[in-house]
Amino acid sequence: MKVTIGQRELEWGGKYLTELRDCNDMLEDTVALRNRLQEDGYLLIRGFHKREQVLNARMEFLNKLAAMGRLDPHALVEDGIIGSENKGGMWGGSTEQLQPDFPQFLDVVNSPAVLDFFGRLLGGAAMTYDYKWPRAVARGGNTGAHYDVVYMGRGTKDLYTMWTPFGDIPLEMGTLAMCLGSQHFTKIKQTYGKMDVDRDNVATGWFSEDPVEIVDRYGGQWATTAFEAGDAIIFGMYMMHTSLNNSTSRYRISADTRYQLASEPVDERWIGRKPKGHYAWGRTPQKSVAEARKEWGV
Repeated sequence: MKVTIGQRELEWGGKYLTELRDCNDMLEDTVALRNRLQEDGYLLIRGFHKREQVLNARMEFLNKLAAMGRLDPHALVEDGIIGSENKGGMWGGSTEQLQPDFPQFLDVVNSPAVLDFFGRLLGGAAMTYDYKWPRAVARGGNTGAHYDVVYMGRGTKDLYTMWTPFGDIPLEMGTLAMCLGSQHFTKIKQTYGKMDVDRDNVATGWFSEDPVEIVDRYGGQWATTAFEAGDAIIFGMYMMHTSLNNSTSRYRISADTRYQLASEPVDERWIGRKPKGHYAWGRTPQKSVAEARKEWGV
């Protein structure tokens, strides 16, 4: 079996691509979870959310896409078939801004169960960024390889992303992929990993769009899996990740949400009733990633 990331076709089970492993066998053992997170750089939890809640939230996004004219008008809304213009959807905003259209989505990612889990994992009261990043990825869409710290690194570095699929997502719909071992890529962490897209204005913020180049130059191996509604994957700011291409006719709907200890510094761009978000990035001529990497020597 082969899958596509960007312009590269990778063989499943080969040098560049393997399967993520879940941690469901240790969910009640906090120390084991912390050790696994340190070892693997991520926690894949099957059935972390209630499946019915996730599927209800999925319909909120599909109804919004239908109202935007982005679904195939000849298909059922619940099938999520992409319309002829093949346009995606992104609805980044705060809880207050998203509440009118996506209340059930917010119930999933802001739930007491999620915050309790992060509180146990991190060892104190946990908080979530007010700003959330739900999106619908159209046919052909994928995300380049990057660290999240370049977008949200002004507060604590002990910040975690939770990626939640809203629906069942087989590989061909564009699943998330982790670069195993990338949390230990010291040279990249000390250069690219210290970038701030608002300060440095580097286009896309992605480190690379070529998954093969990263493995060949720096090591590691990409890992992904098929996801089902209710699953979630959690990872830190220095875990290189990308996504497979969506090669289907259906929208891949997912969301990125962030969590940390409430007692630690918070990146001010992502909190409040109306977070300011990226206030400078892209407002002036941008430096290419290739230029920046040449300067960094990576």
